[in-house]
Amino acid sequence: MSLQLAGQAALVTGAGRGIGAAIARELAGAGCDVALVESGAFDEAQSLADELGRSGRRSIAIRADVSDFAGAEQAVAAAVEALGRLDHLVCNAGIARDAMIWKMTEEAWDQVMDVNLKGCFAYCRAVAGLFREQQHGRIVNIASINGLRGKAGQANYAASKAGIIALTRTLARELGPKGVNVNCVAPGMVRTEMTAKLPPAILERAIAETPLGRMAEPEDIARVVVFLCSEASRHITGEVIRVDGGQLA
Repeated sequence: MSLQLAGQAALVTGAGRGIGAAIARELAGAGCDVALVESGAFDEAQSLADELGRSGRRSIAIRADVSDFAGAEQAVAAAVEALGRLDHLVCNAGIARDAMIWKMTEEAWDQVMDVNLKGCFAYCRAVAGLFREQQHGRIVNIASINGLRGKAGQANYAASKAGIIALTRTLARELGPKGVNVNCVAPGMVRTEMTAKLPPAILERAIAETPLGRMAEPEDIARVVVFLCSEASRHITGEVIRVDGGQLA
C-alpha cells in the first residue's frame, strides 16, 4: 500500500501550528508540495514554508482570513500559481470560544461559526470548480468527536463541527460523480497549544475516558489525512474517521 504523493500539491488551512503544521509536514514527507493558509500564526506558517522548502518541497505561506469568500478564491489561485497544480484541500482552521449557553455571547457564537464552518465551506467552494474540471481531487475536513457527541460548554464549537460533518457528507455526494473524494477526520483530545491552555482536570478526564490511556499527538491526525489523500483510500468518500483512542466508544 503506497501513501506516496510525489508530484502532487495540497492546500492546508490553519497550517501555522498544531494539527495543521503536522499535516503540512506529513504531506510534504509523502512528497507533496504544500500551500499553508494562516492568519493569526502567519509568522509560524512562513517559517514552516521555509522549512519545507529546505527539505526539497515547494511551499508557500498565504495570509488569509479563512471565513472570507474572496480571500479563499485568491488563496486557491495563489496556491495553483505557486505550486503549478492543486490535488488536495485540508480544511483544518478552527477556534474555540467556550462558555455555557446562558453565558455565551453572540460574538462568541459568530466567531466560531465564521472560522470553523463558514471557513471550511469557503475553501471547499473555492476548489470545487477546479477539482470538478480536472476530475480528481481530495478534500479532507477536520471536525471533532464533539461534533458527534456534543460537549457541555461548547455549543458553538460542537455545532460548527457537526456542520462540517454534514457538509462533508453532502459534498461527497455532489462531487463524487466527478472523481472527487470528500472525507472528514474527527479527533478526540489532541496535545496542541490550544489544549495546553485547558485546566489540568479537563485533560485528566479526557485521558481517563480514553481506552488507549493517552492524548493524541498532532501526527496521529496528520497520518490519517495523508492516507485519505492517497490512492490507498480511493474508494472511501463521505466518511467520518474518528482518531480518538476510543474516547467516544
